[in-house]
Amino acid sequence: MPNTQNADSKKTMGWEVAQELEVRKPSVIERLRPERKQIIAAMYGFAAFLIVFLIGCWLAGNPFGVTQRISSEVIKQKGWAGTNNWSIFWWVVILAVIFEFLDASAGMGYGTAITPLLLMFGFDPKQIVPAVMIQQATAGIVGAFLHNEFENVRWKFKPISETIKLWIIISSIGCLAVAFSITSVYAVLNLAKVWIKLYVAILLVFMGFASLMGAKRERPYRPRKMFFFGALAGFNKGVGGGGYGPVVTVGGVLSGVPVKSMMAVTAISEGTVCVCSIIVWLALLTSGVVIDYVLLPSMLLGSMIAAIVAPYATRVFPEKVWKWVVPAYCCVLAAYCFWKVIPDVAAKFL
Repeated sequence: MPNTQNADSKKTMGWEVAQELEVRKPSVIERLRPERKQIIAAMYGFAAFLIVFLIGCWLAGNPFGVTQRISSEVIKQKGWAGTNNWSIFWWVVILAVIFEFLDASAGMGYGTAITPLLLMFGFDPKQIVPAVMIQQATAGIVGAFLHNEFENVRWKFKPISETIKLWIIISSIGCLAVAFSITSVYAVLNLAKVWIKLYVAILLVFMGFASLMGAKRERPYRPRKMFFFGALAGFNKGVGGGGYGPVVTVGGVLSGVPVKSMMAVTAISEGTVCVCSIIVWLALLTSGVVIDYVLLPSMLLGSMIAAIVAPYATRVFPEKVWKWVVPAYCCVLAAYCFWKVIPDVAAKFL
């Protein structure tokens, strides 16, 4: 039965389509069978990723003077310091496949998980964060299109749906927050990466706990809460490239948005905010900040299939499953990030 909040037929929420799909096709097997238009949509999504991948390969060769091979630990080990050499990191491709599938299907996890992991393996934040932004911008925009085609959400402008309103709210405040966080942390404060990791880890502990509590009961729809969650998520995205999806997705669920549609809203909002952050990073290049796209081809290659398959997985499994999968996964991410940051924090005080 549709929620009472959707009873007013004059108000388009944008998540009725997912509820109607589960009524029309109640079994997992029925929703698993793709329709012709969905296969065509998947092909368009793959083509978009392929184009951005080719651009990423070009950028990895440092075609501009403001992009340089940063001498991080991994680059020194490869002997690439002071050169424009690069190659595909196949272990990064595998990580991208795993985390992008989880991110696109559960609404969180790519930047949150892969950023601290790559920091631990010896990459510099200026090699990780810009690449994550471009990857997530592509995945978010493609994912928003596919979520619509796979009937997880409906984007409607006339009359404007609540999903569009949420996108505008979250993206607008998120773009302002991401611009502030990138410029303050990287251009002004120049914080050590250990404190960036600690901040994200502590935040996810609190969000993980809140998400578990939110999974236990239905909540009334209160979109104004998303101003706070959108600002907090945007700040996180600019600081470390991660921590966006958990805050927005869990925040949306706590604000009364059905999980499937909230994952689609998170995808389009994150894509928009990442486009904004890319523009901010490009602007910072004029102030002497140097970035390195050496990781970009590997991240994009690993995301091609995962970003397309994941929205289909969201369609296939019922809403009640995602109501527990999303908060549980958020808690796993929180535990993972906190475990990774403890040795670095301890080293600062010993």
